[in-house]
Amino acid sequence: MKTKENLFSKKSAPNKSARMVEAIYGCKWSLTVYQLLANGINRPGAMVSHVEGLTTKVLNVCLKRNVEFGILEKITFNELPPRVEYEVTDFGQKFLRILDELEKLQQEIDTDFSSLN
Repeated sequence: MKTKENLFSKKSAPNKSARMVEAIYGCKWSLTVYQLLANGINRPGAMVSHVEGLTTKVLNVCLKRNVEFGILEKITFNELPPRVEYEVTDFGQKFLRILDELEKLQQEIDTDFSSLN
């Protein structure tokens, strides 16, 4: 006879963080934006000019999503002409470490798979 002590409740994926990872990987430019920021390129115009195929419209959508998730912070300078820069937040640093671990896992999977062939 089973008692309540032996029963486990259903475990589900963490809702918000799983959605964030899916949205970031679903955006083909987010990882490129993180790479640009890591190399000191933090202004949207400079980002577009450094990456072939990246448009201002697509970049703005990508940046907005990352700001909404709290991964990036938008810094607006009160100047003429207006200047905007982006930087990775403290939370974003933690999130990027998780993405780095996912990339390492993928490399392991690729290595294991290629050794089978």
